[in-house]
Amino acid sequence: MQVSSQGVTVVALLADPDTPTEIAQRMARTLSARLADKSGEGRRFDVEVVSEPFTAGVEDPPTLMRRIMDRGSAENWDIVVALTDLPLHSHGRRLAVNLNHEHGLALLSLPSLGGVRLQTRARRAVEEAVLGMAGPPTTGAEGPPGDQPLPGPSAKRLAPVHPGRTGEQETDDLRYVVGGPRGYLRVLAGMVRANRPWRLVPGLSKALAAALATGAVATVNSTVWNLAASLSTPRLVIATVGSVALMIGWLIIDADLWHRSAESSPEARQRARLYNASTVATVGIGVLVCYVGLMLINWVWALFILNDQVFASMTRTPLHAEEYVTLAWFVASVATVGGALGSGLESDEAIRAAAYSKREQERRRALLNGQDD
Repeated sequence: MQVSSQGVTVVALLADPDTPTEIAQRMARTLSARLADKSGEGRRFDVEVVSEPFTAGVEDPPTLMRRIMDRGSAENWDIVVALTDLPLHSHGRRLAVNLNHEHGLALLSLPSLGGVRLQTRARRAVEEAVLGMAGPPTTGAEGPPGDQPLPGPSAKRLAPVHPGRTGEQETDDLRYVVGGPRGYLRVLAGMVRANRPWRLVPGLSKALAAALATGAVATVNSTVWNLAASLSTPRLVIATVGSVALMIGWLIIDADLWHRSAESSPEARQRARLYNASTVATVGIGVLVCYVGLMLINWVWALFILNDQVFASMTRTPLHAEEYVTLAWFVASVATVGGALGSGLESDEAIRAAAYSKREQERRRALLNGQDD
């Protein structure tokens, strides 16, 4: 890694659009001071944020590293840290960080950091990568920079891998991967967080309108009152699970959200399983948020509209707090089925926009275009 002649180390945060750029911009506000404080020796750092889709059409880490290298060589940058919300794989492993100490390059896959405290974890990973590449010159006894592990807490959660040189394909001298069931769940949680499943409800306006209309009508229907009053808690739970599963399955099938890999390699199948798991989790969380919201709205509507004497005459059950909750619960299941039918009025593009991050939409659009070609 080269250091600027002015004694200032220029660090570029090259970030994919959307979430990675937001994280990089928040990080850049304090990163210079934090790096200077941690490095000591009177060093100064200048941090720049560049937002551009450097991963467009590519999921191969060596190709991405070459893109980052070419981008950095065209600028006056000493260190380039690239942030993406794509889950990356290398030789069957889930990749967290790729490092090239010789050229001062780092590639960070944000999903590998998990779904909670992402800003803090990303900042720590970037700080450790930069400090590791901007460290003091090593002596022969200390070994090359590539043999130096990442300092700090992030390295404890990751497994370092020194790739063997195979011609020109290897563009890094140190990788950090996440492995095992916990690593898989961490990457999955990171992918789901990047998709922001809570946006699914307002994004599906027609389905939501159908669900609300179904709930409003069902709440004043005496047949629904009798059914709700006769249902036990286990049956209400079964109705909840059935309606939510129906909504999830309908959205995935109707909008063609299921990922089918055109390749037959084990790594491609592993990626496909991970993408499909994130789709089910994303849509599932969004549908559960919708279900809880419908239940609350139906409960308020029932409080406003129901008459205890009419209800008791129809069901032979007095209208108490438990009956309000039971009715709202059952009506939420009925309304969710109505919302599933209403989602058929949504375009596939609208459902994908509600279910996925912008980067994931671009990836899937490129995949579909490639299959059409």
